[in-house]
Amino acid sequence: MTAAIWWIRRDLRLTDNQALHVALNHSPHLVPVFILDPALLASPYSGPKRLAFLLDSLRCLAADLTSRGSRLIFRVGPPQEQLATILAESGASAIFAEEDFSPYARRRDAAIARNLPLCLVGGVSVHPPAAVRKADGSPYTVFTPFSKAWKNLPPPRSNALLPAPPQLSTPPPGLTSDLLSTAPRLPTAVPFLPGEAEAQRRLRLFMDRSAGAPAKIETYADHRNRLDLDGTSQLSPYLRFGMLSARQAAAAAVEAIEQAATPAARHSAETWLNELIWREFYIAILHYFPQVRRSSFRPEFERIPWHNGQRAFAAWTEGRTGYPIIDAAMRQLAESGWIPNRARMIVASFLVKDLLIDWRWGERWFMQHLIDGDPAANNGGWQWTAGVGTDAAPYFRVFNPILQSQKFDPGGMYIRRWLPELAPVPDAHIHTPWEMPLSLQRQVGCLIGQDYPRPIIDHREAKERTLAVYAQAREATPERSA
Repeated sequence: MTAAIWWIRRDLRLTDNQALHVALNHSPHLVPVFILDPALLASPYSGPKRLAFLLDSLRCLAADLTSRGSRLIFRVGPPQEQLATILAESGASAIFAEEDFSPYARRRDAAIARNLPLCLVGGVSVHPPAAVRKADGSPYTVFTPFSKAWKNLPPPRSNALLPAPPQLSTPPPGLTSDLLSTAPRLPTAVPFLPGEAEAQRRLRLFMDRSAGAPAKIETYADHRNRLDLDGTSQLSPYLRFGMLSARQAAAAAVEAIEQAATPAARHSAETWLNELIWREFYIAILHYFPQVRRSSFRPEFERIPWHNGQRAFAAWTEGRTGYPIIDAAMRQLAESGWIPNRARMIVASFLVKDLLIDWRWGERWFMQHLIDGDPAANNGGWQWTAGVGTDAAPYFRVFNPILQSQKFDPGGMYIRRWLPELAPVPDAHIHTPWEMPLSLQRQVGCLIGQDYPRPIIDHREAKERTLAVYAQAREATPERSA
């Protein structure tokens, strides 16, 4: 009796799972396997909250498999060794998994494929990197033409998604599983329930217009940058681990575009689809240019003489820079494991272009704390904000933390939520509390320099310093021959 191993990696779902579907076509006798890789656990980019979210979501998947007559085989150890053992124990003839595109995943899978019957299929992205290339076969390095080429491919449709199998076979009884029940649990402060069912619920909520009000996707363009509003989908952790397929998310966006009743609703849905395409773009960049994990996409900016002040970095990580919008975001990240994209851009710009600290320090910190920490998207976002990447914001674009705060948290609600010491500060001073007269500080019970820190740097002076340093790095670059 031939069996097939479904090697679960970033596809913790039963709905629209191409690897699962192909494995079942190969054999109805399925062996669902998840292997916790010690090499990834030991990485400096590993994060305890993300690991706990993964493990809790695996428990949900295990329950879903059990309800269908199957069971999850959970192992801890080097993947190749564990897969070889499970092949021998189960009598399986093939291993099926979603193809991943990070440098580590590609090396790992290539080594395994040389020794074991590994078959990789799509699923991490809507379209694999090889499907979105220029006419000459070379990869895109600018988002806009990549996006146009992506949109010229057949759009994903909900009616083409693969349904979850209603019933599955039971793996051979001799297959042992490590104890998943003893693995770390997700902290209660993390506002993301684990599992595929929660991912589906959140997608429905984002698309729902049944209450008479516009669906959240229809107001996304206006609300996504407002830190005081719940204007984003908050689906990124579920896309990160494949509890929601990229195809299903994109199909929902396409249908929202087609069904939009107003130009504004259509624009909002198009904006969300573009964010999904950004995800695919950064996957492609990491696939074709794996060196971006270590260095700037634009080599001229490798010459920047970063200051890399340890005290300044500590103040940034701990949310005590003296700039309320920065500190609120960093404290939200530390507690919840997530911050909106606008907050990510603001704090990244401050670290790199105010404090002149190497963007790789921030990239690593985010990976250690983000529930949705993804090597491709996180790297791409940091390089974009630092002005050293592909579609980089111009190096001379420096976010003003005060103006960003006033624009995207106008009433200071976000600041007050995450910085309770500033809760009594009047609206007129919530974005610049150091400007409060001492008498007012005493009156509201918030002394600057004691209850809340003074700014650790002057933004205007920092901007001038950064522009000079970046310009010097560009000027020092040898001219390329034509």
